[in-house]
Amino acid sequence: MLRQNRDLVVIEVPDGRLKRYDVAFYKRGDAYVLHRVIRVTEDGYRIRGDNTYSIEIVPESNVIGVLTAFNRKGKEYTTNNRAYRRYVRFWCAIYPIRALWVRARRLGVGILRKLGLHK
Repeated sequence: MLRQNRDLVVIEVPDGRLKRYDVAFYKRGDAYVLHRVIRVTEDGYRIRGDNTYSIEIVPESNVIGVLTAFNRKGKEYTTNNRAYRRYVRFWCAIYPIRALWVRARRLGVGILRKLGLHK
């Protein structure tokens, strides 16, 4: 959803535990990451980027902040905006279809490469 070097984000210190669909700002090794919470667990979170297809297990102690708003093309959107919440629920709901599409596409490209029909 968010694009690096295009969108500005507002990140705040979490007020308690994050909830499903929140966007966590956390540290992974030496990198800082902004991905969506897909499941809350006792000791942390299951997190996945909106355009990634693997789940990360992130301990609560690694979470630094939570996305509360973002700015795109001069317009600010908050994470409690009704349209934003609908988008998030829709995007997460169609994840299985998106994941299947990506796998099928990769398989098709692999077959075309073996046949010498794709670079």
